[in-house]
Formats: sequence, structure tokens, C-alpha cells
Amino acid sequence: MTQPQASDNQRQDSHESKPWWREPWPWILMAGPAAAIIGCAITIVLALQNFGDQAITDGGVKRGLVVTKPAAVAPPAKR
Repeated sequence: MTQPQASDNQRQDSHESKPWWREPWPWILMAGPAAAIIGCAITIVLALQNFGDQAITDGGVKRGLVVTKPAAVAPPAKR
């Protein structure tokens, strides 16, 4: 009769929960958003380092933070 009790104790030990940081699922679920945050930070750094002071070459005019393109002047109509 003592044998079934030993197997019950083993089952209880195997079903005990571990702290959340020892479980794999929270880390797997956090990996996607963490990778997105890191990718976003890298993109911002590269954009500011490489293109922060790039000149406007397509005819636009920068006034403060607004970039506008002057309206094209229509050629005079022939009579």
C-alpha cells in the first residue's frame, strides 16, 4: 500500500508551479515585442545619423519643419 503514495507524491512534485521567470512561455511571448522595439531604435538611430541633415534636391523649399514644393508655373498660352 505504500507504493501508490510514493507515485502520488511524485505527481504532486511534477505539477508544482515554478516562478514565472523560470517558465519559457513568458520569454517567448516577450521576444516579439522586444525585437520590434530594438529594430525601431536601430532604425531611428540610422535615420538620424545618415539622413538628418540631407539637403532637399527636388526643388522643395524648407521653412522651419515644413517642406513645400513651389507650384509649377504654366507656360503662356499661344494665341
